Amino acid sequence: MSFFISDAWAEAAPAAAQGSPLASLLPLIILFAVFYFMLIRPQMKRAKEHRKLISELAKGDEVVTNGGLAGRITKVGDSFVTMEIADGVEVKMQKEAVTAVLPKGTLKEA
Repeated sequence: MSFFISDAWAEAAPAAAQGSPLASLLPLIILFAVFYFMLIRPQMKRAKEHRKLISELAKGDEVVTNGGLAGRITKVGDSFVTMEIADGVEVKMQKEAVTAVLPKGTLKEA
């Protein structure tokens, strides 16, 4: 009784339309390469430089912390440093909080 409805049959896709698996992964590979060279690699380089800076801290260095405090290091421990931020005012903080070592004599000018 199907006078008006005809049967629909699916056609097979041509072999050329499927493409190679490498062509479908190529955009993903390119995206990963861009992320590596633009984000991951520079971040690893900055982390390596920061580890080197932390390991070379010594008594008498003038430093700036990530909180904005500037002072002179009076004691260096394994994971903490004591920093003099004013005459007679010393603060103990983690080494990782130090973000930059200033040139000698910078704090005298300020």
